Amino acid sequence: MNQSSSPKRRTAVAIAAILVLGAAAATAIVYGTQPAKPAAEANGHEHAGKAHDQDAESGHKHEEEKEHAPGDRHEHEEGESKDEARGEQEHDEGMLKLDAERARTAGVTLAQAGPAAIGSSLQLPGEIRFNEDRTAHVVPRVAGVAESVAANLGQVVKKGQLLAVLSSPAVSEQRSELMASQKRLALARTTYQREKQLWQEKISAEQDYLQAQQLLREAEIAAANAQQKLAAIGAGAGSSGRLNRFELRAPLDGVVVEKHLSVGEAVQDSTAVFTVSDLRSVWAEMKVAASDLPFVRVGEKAVVQATAFESRASGTVAYVGALIGQDTRTAPARITLDNPDGIWRPGLFVNVNLTASSQQVAVSIATPAVQKIDGDKPVVFVPVDGGFKAQAVKLGKADAQNTEVLQGLTAGQSYVNGGSFILKSELGKATAEHVH
Repeated sequence: MNQSSSPKRRTAVAIAAILVLGAAAATAIVYGTQPAKPAAEANGHEHAGKAHDQDAESGHKHEEEKEHAPGDRHEHEEGESKDEARGEQEHDEGMLKLDAERARTAGVTLAQAGPAAIGSSLQLPGEIRFNEDRTAHVVPRVAGVAESVAANLGQVVKKGQLLAVLSSPAVSEQRSELMASQKRLALARTTYQREKQLWQEKISAEQDYLQAQQLLREAEIAAANAQQKLAAIGAGAGSSGRLNRFELRAPLDGVVVEKHLSVGEAVQDSTAVFTVSDLRSVWAEMKVAASDLPFVRVGEKAVVQATAFESRASGTVAYVGALIGQDTRTAPARITLDNPDGIWRPGLFVNVNLTASSQQVAVSIATPAVQKIDGDKPVVFVPVDGGFKAQAVKLGKADAQNTEVLQGLTAGQSYVNGGSFILKSELGKATAEHVH
């Protein structure tokens, strides 16, 4: 019996062990726990886990340092290079490196800033016109028909030169009247001589002598009157058979600037058929506003400059109008210019610069030395070690020769007088190359 019950007991114990192990496994699955391990093994795994975690953390940090450290270093170095470039650019701004040999080749010359008298100028627009005092509008003064025209437009003529020939009935009548008066005058003179002789010989009465004398005086007046009529229209006595011939001649030396006559054309006594002007003298006319009239006076010096080409001439104000126009609210003024070479042609637009007054300034430079960079920033180039520098200046009054300097230069300081525009061009090239 004991032997039979022993296998059953072993079987029950095995089943119980199996059940206990299954319950333990289920508990481990439910609660996520592992089966218990020996303490040494657990401690070993714990230390290994901590070491692994530390290694992983340090490795992660190391990787982050590897990822970020080169970029930060690059950005730092790039920032330093930009700061250095910016500092160098600020240091070299307006600086042009140019040795003495190149500056001399470029025509750079120096001068010293100092005091000068600067005139306050006034610029007015104007136009070249004919000198009306030396311009003639040729009119026939008699009605007629053109038989021939000898003068052409633009032709240079001399005083008395034949311009055209007209056929005029009025001239024919006046010449006939002159001839008749001359015949009556001859008869009156003969009658007077006879009556005078008879009266002296006591043959005729004194009354007959006095009457003959009266008729002679009237005949002389009539003949003189007929002669003056022809002279008034510019016609002479004429030749026999051509009483109607009327000649138009140039009244002065000049150029035929207008022509309104052709062969066969009928003209009236008031028609201007030619205009002859002596272009060796012209007028520069301008309109002066009321506010500028105090600065424009007769005798003031002026410089006339053409707007279409480089040409200048000096003159003086010859006339200033006494009245202001109701429509334009300006007064006319003009300058007489000598024009021996014919440069100043009527109709040419000009600028008239008037020097009203002058004022002494402490610091001034030559006006051509002023250059403008960065739009309208005025600068003056001054010599420095190794080249030249564009010195910013504040300017005051100016005329064609000198410009006042309020800030930026002192009296006696050297500056570039000649060749400043070349330095400006070189500075622009250097700036463009530095930017690119």
